[in-house]
Amino acid sequence: MPIGYLIPVALAALGTLFALRPVPFERPLGRLSYYFGLAANELPFAAFFWLLLLPTALAFAQGDIDSAGGWAIVTLAAVTVPGLAAIAHRALGDRARIARALDQGLGAGWRATLDAGLAAGLRRRPPLARILFLPILKRRPDVRRVAGLSYGDAGRRNLLDLYHHRSRPQGAPVMIHLHGGHYDSGHKNSQSLPLLYHLASQGWVCVSANYRLRPQAQHPDHLIDLKKIIAWVREHAHDYGADPSTLFVAGSSAGGHMAALAALTPNDPALQPDFEDADTAVTGAVYLNGWYGPYFDGEPGSSPLDHIGPDAPPFFVAHGDLDPLVPVTDARNFVDRLRQTSNAPVVYAELRGGNHAFDLYHSFRFEALIDAIEAFTVQVRSQGQDPPSLKPSRKLGAEISGRP
Repeated sequence: MPIGYLIPVALAALGTLFALRPVPFERPLGRLSYYFGLAANELPFAAFFWLLLLPTALAFAQGDIDSAGGWAIVTLAAVTVPGLAAIAHRALGDRARIARALDQGLGAGWRATLDAGLAAGLRRRPPLARILFLPILKRRPDVRRVAGLSYGDAGRRNLLDLYHHRSRPQGAPVMIHLHGGHYDSGHKNSQSLPLLYHLASQGWVCVSANYRLRPQAQHPDHLIDLKKIIAWVREHAHDYGADPSTLFVAGSSAGGHMAALAALTPNDPALQPDFEDADTAVTGAVYLNGWYGPYFDGEPGSSPLDHIGPDAPPFFVAHGDLDPLVPVTDARNFVDRLRQTSNAPVVYAELRGGNHAFDLYHSFRFEALIDAIEAFTVQVRSQGQDPPSLKPSRKLGAEISGRP
C-alpha cells in the first residue's frame, strides 16, 4: 500500500467527514473532529487540490496504483470528492444568506441610505485568487503592521498590533479585534486577519491585541484590558491617521464575548479603574463565533445577556449552525433578546455548516462576511454622518517618513 499517497487522502477524508458531521467538542473525538473538520470546512478547494487531486495524479504517474491497497485509496479519494463538493456548495451559498441577513437586520432599502462616498469603497466581488490559491496568506503589501505597542502594565499580555494603510489617510475609522482561546490561550496576530488587513487596505486603522489570561487573570480583568485598549486608541490613534470618534469593537469566540461586554457597558467606572474618565463607548460591535453565557465561575453580570438595554450600539453577529463549541441556539437567543430590547440595528448571519473558527482563512464564507461587515459599518457610519470616503491614495509614497 502506498503510504505516502494514503496520508493526504486520509486527512482529506477525515476532514470532510468531521466537517459534515462535527462531534461536539466535549465528547470523545471532539477535539480531533474540530481541528480536522475546520480546515476542510473552510478550505474545501485547497483540500481537493492538495490532498486529493495532486496526490492521486502523482500516485498514478509514479506507478503506485498497482495493488488492491492502492485502488482502495483511489476509491477513498473518489468518495471524498462529493463530500467536499457539498461543503463548497453550502459555503458558496452563505453569500446570499448573509445578504438576506443584512436586509433583515438593517431594514428594507438600507442600501439607499448609504453615504455615497463611503459606499463607493465597498467591494463588488470576492478575491477569487486569494481564496483559491493563497487562502492562508494574510499580509498585504499596501498595509503596514506596527507590532508590539504597549497599552498597559501587564507586559506581553498588554501589547497590541496596529494595522494601517501605507499612505496613511487621515480621519480613518478604527476597528479593534480581540482573539479567542477560552480566556486561557491565544494571541494577537492570529484571528480575523483577513478582515483586519482588508479594512486597513480600505483606509481603516485596525488593532489586534493581547489581554491577560486565566488563571492569573479572572473576570473582569480581561474586560478591563479591552477598555484600556479603547482608551489607548482614543489617546494615541491620531498618530496613525485615525479619528477614533468612529470606533468599532470586534472579537472571535472569547474575544467576541469580551467585545460584546465592552459594547454593552460603556463608561462604567467600575470597569475602568484608574481611568474612569476615559471614553470607552463604541460605535458598533462585531460578534464572531462568540460565547454568550456567563464567565467560568458563573459570576453575576459576566454575560452579555446581563447588560442588554435600549441604548446598545449596533451589533453584527455571525455564528455557524454546526459550531461544535457553542450551540447555535445560544446565538439565536442572544440575538432575539437584543432585538427585543435595543433601539439600534442587529444583524444576525447564521452560517450554514459553519464551524467555530470560520474567520482564520480567506474562504468564500469569511470573505462574504468581510464584505457584509464592511457594509454594516458603512450603514452605521452613514447614519452617524461620518466623514466622506477615506479610501486610501494609491500612491504608497505618501507615507510620512519618520512617523511611528
